[in-house]
Amino acid sequence: MTENDLTSVMLIEEQIYTHPWSRTIFSDCLQTGYECRVYEDTSVILAYSVMSAAAGEAHLLNLGVHPQHQGKGLGRFVLRQVIEHAGEKADTLFLEVRASNRVARRLYESEGFNEIGQRFNYYPADKGREDALVFARPLL
Repeated sequence: MTENDLTSVMLIEEQIYTHPWSRTIFSDCLQTGYECRVYEDTSVILAYSVMSAAAGEAHLLNLGVHPQHQGKGLGRFVLRQVIEHAGEKADTLFLEVRASNRVARRLYESEGFNEIGQRFNYYPADKGREDALVFARPLL
């Protein structure tokens, strides 16, 4: 992912999340050196991921798939790519997911993630805040 990709990334982000990241957050992730990737087909961005890694731990911070390409295995492919790259830098991959996001939770569980905790009132929601479930996957 580069700064030039952010317009396309934002178009996806704003379609799939009720409380999307801002362009500034993505830009900050690029500037910080997080592993930010886009997944393209014929130069059209279909998905993206953002991961940080330090001190033996990796954190999947964001993963998005264009709505027209969801349910076709692309999210699983992107997640597997993140797992592979995280394994080069860390022993464990962590992530947070909205408690209400059953589709994502099933995907993470099917790829070897286990729920290890909960962050109360973590995400903004239309009516207040929503809890996050914390998942982890060993990478060894």
